[in-house]
Amino acid sequence: MAIHEECGVYGISGSDIASRACYYGLFALQHRGQESCGIAVNDDASIKCVKGMGLVSDFFSKDKLEDLKGDIAIGHVRYSTTGASTVNNAQPLVTQYVKGTLSIVHNGNLTNAITLKRQLEEDGAIFHSTVDSEVIAYMIARERTTSASVEEAVRRVMNRIEGGYAILVMSPRKLIAVRDPYGLKPLVMGKITNEDGSEAIVFASETCALAATGAELIRDVKPGEIIIAEDGKVRSEDSGLAKPCSKCIFEYIYFARPDSVIDGISVFEARRRAGALLAKQHPVDADIVIGVPESGIDAALGYAAGSGIPYEKGFVKNSYVGRTFIKPSQEERARSVRIKLNPISSAIKGKRVIMIDDSIVRGTTIANIVNLLRKAGASEVHVRISSPPFIRPCFYGTDVPSCENLIACKHTIAEIKDIIGADSLGYLEVDSLGDMICEEGHKYCDACFTGNYPNIDSGIDLLEIGGGDLEK
Repeated sequence: MAIHEECGVYGISGSDIASRACYYGLFALQHRGQESCGIAVNDDASIKCVKGMGLVSDFFSKDKLEDLKGDIAIGHVRYSTTGASTVNNAQPLVTQYVKGTLSIVHNGNLTNAITLKRQLEEDGAIFHSTVDSEVIAYMIARERTTSASVEEAVRRVMNRIEGGYAILVMSPRKLIAVRDPYGLKPLVMGKITNEDGSEAIVFASETCALAATGAELIRDVKPGEIIIAEDGKVRSEDSGLAKPCSKCIFEYIYFARPDSVIDGISVFEARRRAGALLAKQHPVDADIVIGVPESGIDAALGYAAGSGIPYEKGFVKNSYVGRTFIKPSQEERARSVRIKLNPISSAIKGKRVIMIDDSIVRGTTIANIVNLLRKAGASEVHVRISSPPFIRPCFYGTDVPSCENLIACKHTIAEIKDIIGADSLGYLEVDSLGDMICEEGHKYCDACFTGNYPNIDSGIDLLEIGGGDLEK
């Protein structure tokens, strides 16, 4: 698997331990981004922000957290594209403007960010990062100067930005949550009961972050919705922009933690169903079913249940090894796979193995894994993938590579089977994605598998943008 994670956001309003809750929320969302992290809190009439490179547990010390005092906090964990891993691009972003201070965190990509940035620069704007999140922050601050409230400024900006986004905006008195009109990016709302009986309102990318901070799920933020938390009260406003829901299907396949529930759908159950569907669509005689950690395991359990072939733990994963796709050479990537995943020879030797993984991008990593199984003594290796073939890049915040780097754009399934060294290869059929999440109708975005983008209005920007990095 070589798809890069997305970002994760967490926000809380109305808690005396806002920064600490934010810390634990970000810790639960660490799978969505491991390159930088940050927390901002309201500090009297201003905003204080601490951010830097690295993991949440490594960067935030006890002293740093104790220095972040306030009852509103927002936080962010980030994955960046190649060449954009700098502290200037870390979030939250804090903007000082004529009416005060604003801070934002953002998960997703704007598909018209290039155009918007050029327009702002022509009007005199100076940018300090290369991320589209700064475009959003600048636009909100500018609109706020002629708006009656921050939420009105946010609504105006929503009328101009396009793409996928989950945004949290914090002023010294308010916390505002916004989800894009198509619902491409996940965002949930919860509540925590404080010791004095009052309630703190929480927003997060996934429900696992609510659970980590003792928050009770209220509901998902609706596509195109604006929710304002202020002085212990919550109100919802309709932007009037909502479109038919097009939530990202890859959240269920790979991104989200299996214990999360997105738009009422259990991620774990969706992955099990994907495996069961694979067993029906691509049966094969074999002795055991194994899964590539982590997201491949849940689908493997589903395949085993659907096929009647026993599930075995096939790999031991070293969780302390860096991600294989950031290694600069194929030789180093292969070495990293060997260190990160070690086959359990006693379970595999002499067996016909069905190996389940969540996707194939370039094909190099899975070829290395198949080779590991061969060396561990597997007599046959049958690869099953719990997603359809990638044929198009994503422009909404998932770093699916361009077509020239997608193996399925250049090769047939039979050719891919030979390239990765498998005895057989089967992908999940694209028409069964709705069955995977148990929803009738096309209420999800599957553009990376079909090329059917839900809001492709800015073709030039789509060609230029690269994972939110405006210099890429």
